[in-house]
This record gives sequence, structure tokens and C-alpha cells, in this order.
Amino acid sequence: MTGFARAEGALNGITWAWELRSVNGRTLELRFRLPTGWDSLESVWRDMTGKMLKRGNVTINLSIKRESQTRLELDPAALEQVLKIATDLHRRIAGSPPPSAEALLSLPGVLRQAQVDQQDEKAAAAADVQAGFIAALADLVTSRQAEGERLATILSRQLDEITTLCETATVQAAGQPAAQRARMLDNLQTLLREMPNLSEERIAQEVAVLASRSDVREELDRLSSHIAAAHDLLREEINIGRKLDFLIQEFNREANTLCSKSATAALTATGLKLKAAIEQLREQVQNIE
Repeated sequence: MTGFARAEGALNGITWAWELRSVNGRTLELRFRLPTGWDSLESVWRDMTGKMLKRGNVTINLSIKRESQTRLELDPAALEQVLKIATDLHRRIAGSPPPSAEALLSLPGVLRQAQVDQQDEKAAAAADVQAGFIAALADLVTSRQAEGERLATILSRQLDEITTLCETATVQAAGQPAAQRARMLDNLQTLLREMPNLSEERIAQEVAVLASRSDVREELDRLSSHIAAAHDLLREEINIGRKLDFLIQEFNREANTLCSKSATAALTATGLKLKAAIEQLREQVQNIE
């Protein structure tokens, strides 16, 4: 299921921001993008996410920015090197002024940006950043639930379409035995011409086989049962994606059998429409957790 959430804050001279994005997926796949030094907390956040979400491809991004003003510090090795050079020049050049502190500090490399202790930074901000993650994760769940409510409406409409097609197929199938009976008689006449000594038992077997091939009531009954089961699952609302996946496979199985048993062009056309409607339902089911 799709969804988006963002949470941000500032603490101890740094600003942080979480962005969570979710798209459709058959299983739960998590991709974390964390700043250097924060990787050790990924397993904690991964466990939290796994308890809240069951399906979807989720990208979780944490950005950390430090305050623009920087603190400078002295590089002792660089200062020692330039001081030695400046002192040697002063001794060699008669009457030259001794090296001043201001001049030395203005030389490149003597002053450098103070290095941030990432471990100290993480320790100071970890609790606040984690609270932000929990808030963003809750917002993502809410966003996905809102999409789920919209999908429920779409799925109900598609199930109603499948119900209508099943009702049409039931009416069309009512005339199928007569059509199959005529075909059956033609087949029997051909069979008797080729095998005049055919036993009555063999004829009865052929009639039974042809009759079973023309009866689609069982498939239509099972489709009606699957439709009712799908509506029941929609009312459950929680963790129904995989159950609906399996149910759609059963929908397809019955629709395929219906088409293979069809003896009329009208019933075949309805069966194909039914398969198309089931495929549309399957595509939407992929979005459900």
C-alpha cells in the first residue's frame, strides 16, 4: 500500500528529518538510508516497522544537518611546522620582524574546522530522533489506512460487477443443457455409425461425460461462495492481503473452468468478461496489506 509521512525536529545544534515512503509490494521490504554513525540503530527501527506493517516496499530516510556556524580549532602539527619555517626566515633575514600570532593563524591549515564527535552527537540526539521515527511511522500507518478505506470501496464495486456477471452467466447457462443435448445426439449418431455394436453401457458413459461437461452450476456456486468470502474479508480489515491473494486464485480457477465448459458464444463472452473483472480485482488486491 502507498503512503508518505515526515517528521522533523532540532536538538543540541543539529536538525533531523525522517521521510517514510511506502509503495505496493507482495511482501514487506524495508530500505533504510541512514547517516554515518546511525547504522547501529537500524535493527531497532526495523523491528518497530515490522510490527506495524506487513506488506509493501518501504523506504526510510533519515537526514541529519548541523548548525551552519562552525567552531575552529588549532592544528598543532601545522602550527609547529609554519612556526619553525617563519622563525628560520626571521633569523636569516636581518631586521625582519618576528612572526606574529595573527600572521601565523591566517596561514592555510593552521586553523581547521573542529571535528564533530559523531558518537557524542548520536548519544545526545538519539532519543529525540527515535521519538520522531515513532511519530512518522504512526503517520505512515494512518496514511496507508486511509488508502485502504478507498480501496475497500473500489473492491466492493468490483465484487458487485463480478456478481452481476455471475448472475448473467447463470441465466445463459440455463439454456446450455439443450444445446449440449443436441450436440450429444449428433455425437452419438456418429459414434453408432462408426461402432454399430457399441454397448449400452458405453453409450451411457458417453452421455454422462457430455452432460457433466455442460453443467456449470458448480462453478457458479463456488464463485458466489468466493464473492461472499471476499466481502467477509473486507469487513475484517486487518491483514487480509494474503488471504485475498489466495481467494483470487480460486476465482480464476472457476472462471477458467466456466469458459472451458461453455457451449454457447454468449456464455463464453460472459466468461471472458468475468476473467477480465477478476484480473482487475487481483491488481487492486496487490495494494492491500
